[in-house]
Parts: sequence; C-alpha cells; structure tokens
Amino acid sequence: MPAVAKTGNEAMAEAMRQINPDVVAAYPITPATEIAMIFAQFVADGMVDTEFVAVESEHSAMSATVGAAASGVRAMTATSSQGLALMYEILPIASGLRLPIVMPEVNRALSAPINIHCDHSDTMAARDFGWIQIFSENAQEAYDNTLQAVKIAEDTRVRLPAMVTTDGFIISHCMEKIEMLDEEQAKAYIGNYKPEYSVLDIKTPITVGALDLQDYYFEHRYAVAEAMRSVNEVILEVGKDFGKKFGREYGLFEEYKLSDADIAIVALGSTAGTAKAVVDSLREKKIKAGLLKLRVFRPFPHAEIASALSKMKAVAVMDRSDSLSSAGGPLFTEIRSALFDMAIKPKLINFIYGLGGRDISKEEIESIFSELGSIAKTGTIKDLFNYLGVRGK
Repeated sequence: MPAVAKTGNEAMAEAMRQINPDVVAAYPITPATEIAMIFAQFVADGMVDTEFVAVESEHSAMSATVGAAASGVRAMTATSSQGLALMYEILPIASGLRLPIVMPEVNRALSAPINIHCDHSDTMAARDFGWIQIFSENAQEAYDNTLQAVKIAEDTRVRLPAMVTTDGFIISHCMEKIEMLDEEQAKAYIGNYKPEYSVLDIKTPITVGALDLQDYYFEHRYAVAEAMRSVNEVILEVGKDFGKKFGREYGLFEEYKLSDADIAIVALGSTAGTAKAVVDSLREKKIKAGLLKLRVFRPFPHAEIASALSKMKAVAVMDRSDSLSSAGGPLFTEIRSALFDMAIKPKLINFIYGLGGRDISKEEIESIFSELGSIAKTGTIKDLFNYLGVRGK
C-alpha cells in the first residue's frame, strides 16, 4: 500500500474516487468544500465514472442524493455545519427509505455566532435521524472509515445511510502521512453495488416515499430501529475484515491503556490523539490513566462501553458540543445512561470543551486527569458538569 501525504479532505476525496460512486451531488461549505471540489476534478479528468451534480443548496444536495440512491445507484455527497443543518429535513427520509448513502461530514460549529471552526454540534444535532455516525481521529482513519462505511451501509442487514466525520481544519486541512489501498485492492474491496430496489425498474414497479399514516408508519419506523440494532455487528465484521486484508483493524471504540487503568477519559475525534500523549506521560509517572476513544456514536454501543469502563474508579467524558439541556453534553448523557444499571460503576463527570474550535492543550487534559485522581481517592465529585477553558465563568 503506497504511503502518501494527504490532508483529511484529500484523504476522503481519494476514498470517494476509489469508491467511484455513480452520482455525487454537492454544494460547497467550509471546511468541507475541498472534498467535493477535489472530487469534481477527478470527474473532470475522467478518473471516475461519476455523474457530478452541482446543486443550489445542501438541501438540494441531499435531495438529489436520495433520488439517485432510490434509482438503484451508489450516491454520495459531503457537507459541514449549517450545510448539514439544511439537510436535516431530508436525512430521516434517507434512512426511512433504507438508502445506503455515505457522506463525509466535516465537524464544524453551528451558528450563531458565525464560526467556521471545529466542534461536534452539527453531527450531534443529527444523531437521532437514523444515520450511522463514525468519527475519525486523523486523516488515515478518515480514509479507512469512508471505505468501510460503504461496506457497512450496503450490507443487507443494515441498508442505512452513514456519515463519516473529521474535525474541521484540525484534520480536514492538516497534512499527514496515510497509507492508501492501491487501485486494484480498492476496486476489489468495494465491489459492485446490488441495490434492494430501484424506482426505475418498470418490470417491478414500487412506491417509494408514499403517505404513511396510522396504519403502517409505526411499523416502518420500527424497521429502521431494528436495522440499527444490526449495525454494530456488521461494523465489527467489516473492521476485522479490513484489518485482515490491510493491517488496520477497527472496532466500535479503541481502548488505549485502559485494561489496567484506574482513571480514564472518553473522547471523540482528534482530541483522542492529544489524550494519548497525556496518558503516555502519566504512565511514566506511574499513574494508571487510560483513554476510551469512541469511534461509533450511532448506533451507540452501550453494553460494550459499560463493560470497558466497569473497572474504572473515575471517568471524565469530554464533549466537544453542548446539548444545552443543563444536564451535560450529548456524549456524557449517553455514557451515563450506559452505566446506569451497573451495580458497581465509576464516578462520572463531564467536561464540555473546545467549542468553536478553541484549542485543547495537553495541560488541560492533564488537569482533567488530576481531578479524576482526586475523585478516585476521595469519592467526592465537586462539579459534575464542567466547561473547560471558558473565560468569565
């Protein structure tokens, strides 16, 4: 596998090129614009067989992608922040129609105030729309996750759309060394798409997106929920197969020095890389610190996370978004729910951080571990909900 220098956006665009979707409909938005822009150049250069549709908004982009997918072809798009928000009306339609669309999504803060930098508020606001959500720590994972998302979404046990996220600018615009599959490997891995149905099949006519009232709506929504319950099994199978073929195995989350840890943090995205450096530093000081880096946020792996954190004395959940519920960030509420039924469970605290792209430093993560050490020793939590690094509290 060739090693190349790529930004996160370039890595995802290259993955799209190797997937070679039949249709891509897109509208530009920072910091995801480059993904579609680079891919459009691939189209212009004849490197893919894709029909590229330049639309008038992100709402139109997802609408066109849904229409294309319903016709029985592979369809993709890419977006970020307010662009994703403009798609919200169409996202549950994609999942309700069981369309295996794959969408790179570059995490960026939602307005207002207007901000073009990273936090996870855009993705989190879409967490209950029936889309699989896979987070990436770096450009390599962004590339690998995009390829795997096709296999996951198109599995007959799933048939649901998936978004693969990267942190805006931190990953999307920073260059790293990644290993790409060669062209034949990628083509063989992705394989041919076999749609469940096509609205263009005149020999077997069907109705798609019909009015669905009290008689059957409930059952059709239940079918989406049932499909979601199959996703994690497929993700594990696909991740293991990817590792067997290409040497990089993926799961629902990564346990970094967690097996013997007393204190740990849970984090998503690029922050996990900084946290690993802090864990290494604390281990040199004989402090049993660990990290659970969550990869799959939807469907949420409640049982697996509860098991992984069951022996911790204290755990801090780091949220790069705020639910504005006054009861913690979205990741915290999920983790808290996962641990609720455990007879013995760790003390749990929440840190909301990095909103609007504010940096998270090693020193700040060290301060979180210091607080966890105190909690583990005394059993006392001073502040359950914390805003890390905000001025004027």
